[in-house]
Order: sequence, then structure tokens, then C-alpha cells
Amino acid sequence: MKIDKNKVVSLTYELRIDNEKGEQSLVEVANEEQPMVFIYGMSGLPDQFEENLNGLNTGDSFDFKLDSDDGYGDIDENAVVELPMQVFQVDGSVPDNMLEAGNFIPMADSEGNQLQGRVAEVKDDSVIMDFNHPLAGKELHFKGKVENVREATPEEIDHGHVHGEGGHHH
Repeated sequence: MKIDKNKVVSLTYELRIDNEKGEQSLVEVANEEQPMVFIYGMSGLPDQFEENLNGLNTGDSFDFKLDSDDGYGDIDENAVVELPMQVFQVDGSVPDNMLEAGNFIPMADSEGNQLQGRVAEVKDDSVIMDFNHPLAGKELHFKGKVENVREATPEEIDHGHVHGEGGHHH
């Protein structure tokens, strides 16, 4: 069965990015024990990622790259913000080890939207947080295999996510 709209796709892959030295470093693996499973056309993944898989069959291999425009975009300087230290206080103090450069902290914006922020720098009375996607500004190299393709059930399409093995359980 070919990958197409409203098909449940199961993939194994390795994702590599170029490091500062221009060498590829492994940043993510989806293996047979924990494959990536999604509904084609409803995944929330970059459109070009899905486009590169369109028409492949179970057992087919893939090897493609996405530049930052087709991946998670370029780094947005407006997504790097300085926040007062008191934002991070719990019961009047900042929890030990919370504010270390590189840590990800779940936060919410003024409208209540959930965000993941990365601690970029800790100052005496403030913290520089980076809300860019961790892979923003990176060229993404995907190499893997299509493990399975099946029709999505009407319920899965209605809910917008996979149920059962590799998916969401209600």
C-alpha cells in the first residue's frame, strides 16, 4: 500500500544534522521498537517531510534532506527573550538545577499557549530563553525505511491521530 493522504504510516529512521565542524551528528532515532507512527496529511510534521514520503510503499527505503526553510525554519531572533528571574521562582526561590544552560523548561505565553523554552544564558537577575524549535536553522538529513502503511480508521481521521499500536490510547 502506498503512502498517501489519510494513511497511517510507520517509519524507522535516523535524523542527522551538521554540527559546527560540518560533520553529521545523530540527533534522533526511530527504531523498530519505537517507530514514528502518524497519519499522512495530519502529522504536524514539516510539509516537505511528508512530500518526500508520498507514494512510497511498505519496505521502501528513503534518504533525503530538508533545508531549514522546509524543516523548522530559520532562527527567529524575536523568539529569544530575556525574562526576570522571579518568573522561575517556586514558593519564593528558583529550584536547584532548573536554570542551567541547555535545559528545556515548559512555559506558557500570555494567551496560555504551551511552549518549550531552552535556557540560553543565566544572568544575575534575569534569564535569556530561546523559544525557537531546537532544529530551527538546521539542515535535516533523514535516512530510513517505511515499516508499514495502512488505511486510517474513520475514528483516527476524526481525532487527527493514530490509535492502537504506536499511537494514542484513550
